[in-house]
Amino acid sequence: MGLARQRKIFLWASGLSTAGSFAGLTAKGWVLMNGTSNPLVLALHFALLSLPTLLFSGPAGVVTDRHGCEKVLVWSQWGLLAGGSLGAIAIPISSGFNQALLLLLSTFAVGIASAYELTARNKYCALLVDQPQQLGPYLTSFSVVFNVGKLVGPPIGGWLVAFTGPSLALLLDASTYLLPIATVVWLLKPRSDQEKRSAAGSAASLGAAWRGCGLPIRQALTFTALFCLVGFFHPGLAPFMAFKLVGPSPQDLGLFTSILAAGSITGGLVLQKRSLWLSQRPGLLLGSCGLLTALGQLGIAIGGHPWWSLAMAFVIGAGTAVLLSGMNLICQVGTAQELRGRMAGLAQIAFLGGGGISGLMAAGITIELGLGFCCGLLGAIGVVLAAAELWRFGGQQLKLVE
Repeated sequence: MGLARQRKIFLWASGLSTAGSFAGLTAKGWVLMNGTSNPLVLALHFALLSLPTLLFSGPAGVVTDRHGCEKVLVWSQWGLLAGGSLGAIAIPISSGFNQALLLLLSTFAVGIASAYELTARNKYCALLVDQPQQLGPYLTSFSVVFNVGKLVGPPIGGWLVAFTGPSLALLLDASTYLLPIATVVWLLKPRSDQEKRSAAGSAASLGAAWRGCGLPIRQALTFTALFCLVGFFHPGLAPFMAFKLVGPSPQDLGLFTSILAAGSITGGLVLQKRSLWLSQRPGLLLGSCGLLTALGQLGIAIGGHPWWSLAMAFVIGAGTAVLLSGMNLICQVGTAQELRGRMAGLAQIAFLGGGGISGLMAAGITIELGLGFCCGLLGAIGVVLAAAELWRFGGQQLKLVE
């Protein structure tokens, strides 16, 4: 089987798994929202998914660069299956506080496994391309498929919750992890002999990767981390935002998150078409995405008809998706292969770690001062950060590494 066909198979398997994952996350979010009506619990739910990156993405990158991305990818998929299964059994065996605790524990387990899976998957993609020039477009295609899963998963989750209850949605989430496992173990034959691993000792550390990646990439990582502190809270607060801006039903939540995903797909397609040109201009790419996201937050703060809020959600989805996939793209094509596992880990720390903290901070502001004030305040700070990035580094160019 040729590498071109293998790339397509891996994309489809990952996309179907992503759709099931977002169906499960939507179901969990609705259960927690319905049971507590507390935005802080929802922010904690997203934080338990994203904050493990602060602790585990670094070690995941080190393990990936030392022991091989294919091995780590399979291990992490089994971890995702275990975490998803815990969520699936929590609904029928528990209720009230115990149920919420099990659901949050399930999300935490998935967050740990995801840190390893995302890190290994990014480096694994390089083993499925024939030429280095194909890596950028393939990574961005992967981002598009991921966002398609985000688009179809939430309405599936909403419908399953509405018509059959959350257990089926969570069971779907768990079962979809079997597909990537089977694909990697039995179908794909990557160019494993081409993989470059780091040597043992201090050269394999996360600090060595940070020092060796170059000043432009360090600057891009710093901006992404800072911006995500104020601009990436919507995943955690999505159920509460949908409740306030659109309506209280699970279908309304599915609509809101699907609009976010539709924006993500649109942004991903734009990035895919110009991946080579944009990846060479990290300040322009990331600063523009940050500015677009911040303006969307300010638009929600202004308020208005639910369709206006959905339009702003589309803008936020486009901005954040390109910011995150763009940062990942820059880290992969702009560094040597023996660093790419650790660079994927650093990228995760920047956007998911920042996003988890952002969600908790935004929840606290929302509880005290309201959702509109929260979006307005954080959006204004985001405009300043993005404008400064464009002013200082918008003309900077990055040399790509083959």
